[in-house]
Amino acid sequence: MIEARHLRVLRAVAATGSFSAAARELGCTQPAVSQQMKALESSAGTTLLIRTGREMRLTEAGQALVRHASGILAGLTAAEEEVAAIAGLRAGRVRLVSFPSGSSSLVPGALAALRAAHPGTRVSLVEAEPPRSVEMLRDGDCDIALAFRYGEPGAEWDDLVVRPLLTDRLTGLVPEGHALADRDEVGIAELAGESWIAGCPRCRRQLVEVCEGSGFTPRIDFATDDYPAVIGLVGAGLGVAVLPALAIESVRPRGARTVTVVPAIEREIVALTLPDLARVPAVAATLDHLALAASKSSPTGAKSSLAAPSGPAGV
Repeated sequence: MIEARHLRVLRAVAATGSFSAAARELGCTQPAVSQQMKALESSAGTTLLIRTGREMRLTEAGQALVRHASGILAGLTAAEEEVAAIAGLRAGRVRLVSFPSGSSSLVPGALAALRAAHPGTRVSLVEAEPPRSVEMLRDGDCDIALAFRYGEPGAEWDDLVVRPLLTDRLTGLVPEGHALADRDEVGIAELAGESWIAGCPRCRRQLVEVCEGSGFTPRIDFATDDYPAVIGLVGAGLGVAVLPALAIESVRPRGARTVTVVPAIEREIVALTLPDLARVPAVAATLDHLALAASKSSPTGAKSSLAAPSGPAGV
């Protein structure tokens, strides 16, 4: 019989490439990892790992087992949490991953309200931008991923439960004293000759696409995932930028002025989870409080949504 603890070890070995690195990640010894892999291979009845130099390579059987491991472990976690909640042992625990501007704007209010309503629920938070955050959810490394996307919804999240939170419009930033600083609305083509400061990779790609649609390619002189750094660079007169309204809401733009940019650039903010996890009471409560926080704290240019989640199996 294949045990869940062996699957966790196999997944760690596959991700790190060695027994010793997997042991460090799991907080155990290298011999313990080796022993558990031998036990798993015995249960599976076939070789799962082959040593190639200093690294371990998965066999075809090992690759198949790793593909199934994430779903198995996520389902097991969901079952444990739901049973615990029903049995009254605890209200549950939730592992949340969020992009930075979501962490500073939506998450604090949501978690404060959640703690007040459900004191026994424990929530942990780490930061990651999509698509990495979505990969973490599918790999079983978190229970909820706060994420965003630009443009029309595609099929990228069809296997997940999608809880819409708000639509966040990107806002232009120019230095104080800039020729366009006193304008209420600025066409993005009017910024064609400017030096640009770009944000995260996904936002950067969207900026380039919008600018090229307006007839020019932006000259990006600075790029940083740190929104306060973007605002600081604009405030110092080093360039212009467009940032999500959520990001500007959480930082005081010293030395910079905000302007409405046309055509509008919008991103959809959502909370994602797996179908099995959506039925866990603690996860469902966290999703509800994230939606409520979005409805209460939507900054200028952002439209909130309290729509029911969408996803597979009608969840």
